This record gives sequence, C-alpha cells and structure tokens, in this order.
Amino acid sequence: MLEKNQRFKSLLYVLADAALLFIGFLLANYIRFNYVRYFEPGGAGPALAVARDPRNIIAGLATSLVLVLIYWVAGIYSTTRLRGLAERCTKIAAINAAGLLIFIGALYLMHLDDYSRIVLALFYILGTAGVVIERMILRWVDRARRRKGLGLRHILLVGGGKSAALYLRALEHNPYYGFVVDGYLAGIEEPGLGVRYMGSYDALSARLDEIAVDEVVVALEADEIELLPHVFAACDKNGVRITMVPFYSDYLPARPTIDVLDECKLINVRQTPFDNLLNAAVKRGLDIIGSLILIILTSPVMLVTAIGVKLSSPGPVIFRQERIGLNKKPFMMYKFRSMRVNVQQETGWSTDCDPRKTHFGSFIRKFSLDELPQFFNVLKGDMSLVGPRPEVPYHVEHFKEEIPRYLVRQQVRPGCTGWAQIHGLRGDTDIAERIRYDIWYIENWTVALDIKIIFRTVFGGKMVNDEKLQ
Repeated sequence: MLEKNQRFKSLLYVLADAALLFIGFLLANYIRFNYVRYFEPGGAGPALAVARDPRNIIAGLATSLVLVLIYWVAGIYSTTRLRGLAERCTKIAAINAAGLLIFIGALYLMHLDDYSRIVLALFYILGTAGVVIERMILRWVDRARRRKGLGLRHILLVGGGKSAALYLRALEHNPYYGFVVDGYLAGIEEPGLGVRYMGSYDALSARLDEIAVDEVVVALEADEIELLPHVFAACDKNGVRITMVPFYSDYLPARPTIDVLDECKLINVRQTPFDNLLNAAVKRGLDIIGSLILIILTSPVMLVTAIGVKLSSPGPVIFRQERIGLNKKPFMMYKFRSMRVNVQQETGWSTDCDPRKTHFGSFIRKFSLDELPQFFNVLKGDMSLVGPRPEVPYHVEHFKEEIPRYLVRQQVRPGCTGWAQIHGLRGDTDIAERIRYDIWYIENWTVALDIKIIFRTVFGGKMVNDEKLQ
C-alpha cells in the first residue's frame, strides 16, 4: 500500500510540475507583451508575432515536458524522505537553466529566430519559482500531517548498541521526516534507548509476522556482524525493505559512493562533491563571475584603502604570505598590510589587541577591508569565495600531526569565508572544532549552501580575520 501511495504521489508531482512550468511559460509571454514597455518603434515587432505562433506554444509545452523528464532522471521524484528541500530546489534551478538552452534550440530548429529574451528570463523565474513554492507548500502539508500521526513510516530497529543509539538520536533531531521506531531487537535490553524492547535477534521473523513495519533498520555492532545473514534472510522472507547503519559510520562521508569491481563493492570514504566534474565546474564558474563582480564593485574602496595603508606606515601596500591550498600546493595570498613589518609574519598569531597593528590597520581589519585583495586570489584560481580558510605551511605541518582528518580540507580550494567562520570559529579558536565544520562543509556542499554562507558573511558577520601573520 505504501509503495502504491508513493508512486501516486510521484505521479502527482510530475503532473503538477509540468503544469506549473507551462503556466510559467504562458505567463512569461503574457507579461512580456502586455506590461513590459518597448523601446523600439512600432512595439514588439517580430517578437510578438513569434509569441502568437502556435509553434511557440508547442515549443514551450515540449520544454516543460523535457524539464520534468530531466527532473525524473536527476532523482527529484525519488521517494526517499532524507533528501532535503534545499538540495532538490538547487537541482531544479540548475536543470531549468539548462532547459532554457533546450528551449532556445527548439525555437531555432523550428525557425523561430525572433523570440524574446525577456520571455526566456521570465519563463525561468516564474517556472522555477512555481515549482519551488509548490514543494515548500507540500513539505509544510506533509509535516502538518505527520504531526497529526498521518503518513508515518514505521521502523523496526535491529541492534541495541552505539549505532542504534546514533540512529535514534538522529530521528529525535529530525522528527519532521516522519519515521517512527515501533521497537528494537537486541541481545539484551538497553533501557537507555527509550524505545520498546521486542526481544532478541532470534525473534526477528516472529516480530515481522506480528507487526506491520515499512522498513527494518539494521544497526549491528562489529562483534555482531555474523548475524547479518540471518537478519537479511528474515527480512527478505517477509518482503521488508532494509536500511543499514554501518558500525564504521564515523569514518564515512556525508554522501559516500559505491563502485563495483566484478563482485566486489568498494565504498569511497574520502570522495567529495567536487570530484564530480559538473559540481567543480559550477563552483569554479561562480567563483570567476563572483570575484569579477566583487572586484569591480569594491575597486573604489580598495583604492582608498591602498592609499591609507601607504600613508599609515612604511612598507608595501600589499602583504603577501604563503598559504597551503588545493591538494597541499602553496600559493601567495594577498591582503592589505594592516601591521608594521615584523619578524613574526610567517608564524605569529594575530590578536585583537596586537601591538604590531597600525591605527589604520585596526580600522580596516575591523571592517575586513584588508581581505579585499583575496578576490584576485579567487580569480586566479588559488582560492574560492567559500571554503576552509587557508593556513600557513608552519601551522599545516603542526596541525596535521595533532588533528585527525586535518588535511581532508586540502581536497578543496580554500575560501575567503567559510562554514566554520560564520559560526564564530575564526582567529584563535578551537582548531579541532573548526576542522569539524570545514569537513562538514566539504561533504555537504551545494550551491545553495555557498549562497547562504556568503549571505551570512555579508549581512550577519564579516570576512574572516583569522590570520597568523605579520
């Protein structure tokens, strides 16, 4: 019954998305040719004729259907409850952007060369907004139903150790997913788990016959691994879905991938989203466009700052310091000099009351103006707008011996700001905690996450002054 409901729900999503996209296309044409003024004499000219051409409507309908098909292939309609709204919406926005190119190609093949670019822009905005708002509304409806006890997914947990406790704690932190653990099986009862004990592992087959569950979550410990064949056989006999919580979960990334070598399955435990060429290209493209825009917008500020640095104390305007970047390769990071030239500039930590700072240096550091030249590092490809902050070689060699997984952060370009920094982990703060935030960012990266970090940096904080320099 659950599977039938999920398929029906997915079909409704498909129909609703196709309808919203096509309505967005019609609205784009209507707004363009009824409310947007034209500067060319005689009104819309050939573009209006194109909008009224039946072939244009067919192209819009075809594009809407193609977009929905791509949604399906990209997993937008997958039935898993664990894929977040932000991830799906980011994919939808990216697919719709590609859909514009498909639409332009369709118009070209149908010899409709005088189409309106404003219509295309409005189509993208209205279509994407419609589909995203639809998902936000349906998500709110789903959560409201689950709070009333409707649409819940019933779970039987197999295991009573650390992995089982980890799973139950995750469900407690995310109740809106609608998972309910009816009970658990374990060698002995563990009262601290907070759910009903339903017997030992030998009782699995009997419990599956007695109660209706949607899924069995297997959370066995390393010393219980020999029970797996029995658990799988009992679940397969009853036709119940199985999900596993591996006992080595602490070592897995947020989104592990699996390769198949003959009959051997290989789990990639250090793969990042940036190993995907499309993700890497998207992030680099955003860095290039973003850094160019920021350099242009901040150029007057940089000019005034450069003059102030030159007049404040002897020494160069730009401070250059070696940092460790992508794949542990060194690069020169640029900053406006905020301190007097000194002998500790390669290893010394800076503090809020550092006597080495000039008065003007204190001012520009307060407002993070000293960081502005790093936009040129981003444009060059040494850095990204968002990522872990780069460290000097001296501290990299020191920290990699003391902090587990420290060098995982070198698998991506360092950033002007980052997930750790917007959570207050800047300057002389706990390095281990900062690395934990950096690795979370690397494993969970999305375009939406980068936008969120940039937004919070601009409006909720400042660019980072965590430098061990000068």
